[in-house]
Amino acid sequence: MTISEKIFELLKERGMSQKEFSEKTGIAQSSISDWKRKKTNPVSEKILIISEVLGVTPYELLSGTEDVGARSNTVDYYVVSKESDLGILIEQYQGLGTMDKGRLLGYLQAIASNKSNIDSEEKNK
Repeated sequence: MTISEKIFELLKERGMSQKEFSEKTGIAQSSISDWKRKKTNPVSEKILIISEVLGVTPYELLSGTEDVGARSNTVDYYVVSKESDLGILIEQYQGLGTMDKGRLLGYLQAIASNKSNIDSEEKNK
């Protein structure tokens, strides 16, 4: 199965139109139509945004397989839009010095630990 065939299969599964897909990815509708009509594939620069919009990993999109089973590779990365809250957080984190990064990670761990304790207390009530 080609990458473009996989994309159209995923669009169908998600009930997403080519127009909606075009709007979410910023890829011209004519390019998307060409993939289908000419049986071509998207340029490599678009794989990450396509994967994000379709809710699959680049590995799943490019290989046509899911990351399950004993032979699958585990994915140890995220695809994140730079404009999302997480993308902004990552960009700001990257601009910090080593000491500030350590402080921030410690703070996040304390928040997560506190949340776990609160959740446990609420379950016990």
